[in-house]
Amino acid sequence: MTPSIPTLETPRLILRAPRAEDFPPFAEFYASDRASFVGGPLTPEGSWRMLAMEIGHWALKGFGRWIAETRDTGEPVGLIGLFAPEGWPEPEIGWDLFNGHEGRGYATEAALHARAYAYDVLGWQTAISLVKPGNEKSAAVAARMGARPDGDFTHERHGFMHVWRHPAPSELADGGMEAYA
Repeated sequence: MTPSIPTLETPRLILRAPRAEDFPPFAEFYASDRASFVGGPLTPEGSWRMLAMEIGHWALKGFGRWIAETRDTGEPVGLIGLFAPEGWPEPEIGWDLFNGHEGRGYATEAALHARAYAYDVLGWQTAISLVKPGNEKSAAVAARMGARPDGDFTHERHGFMHVWRHPAPSELADGGMEAYA
């Protein structure tokens, strides 16, 4: 069961399948305190399992999160895309920026493209983003994307999170294609 993972392009990024060579920046992020909002910090073994889960999500669900790399250097800058594992309340658009790549707009750029893919290619009619309390930068990305607070959710392992509801395709002026412009 080999997942088919499309490659997408934004003005500054390429969203591509996770690969073994992504493990060092992936593990560095998940070992850091910054990962406390997304299930970390993790040991290298835990990070390897997380990377394997991300690839497996594509095989099991037919969608998932991409590694975002810069178009100019090919450097991996984060893990961004679509997520709906067992125990999640609804399909999510999520973003984890690797250490040293925050504050450049990469999360918003890639997440808008991922949302357009979810709406236009997969036919999703809604999407959420889950944001842990205190993760103001992630809440700001959700707000820039037009998402609005829509209740709370408590996950058995990740704990309490705020739900941010994205505009439906019909609510977007271009029907969801904003990331392709």
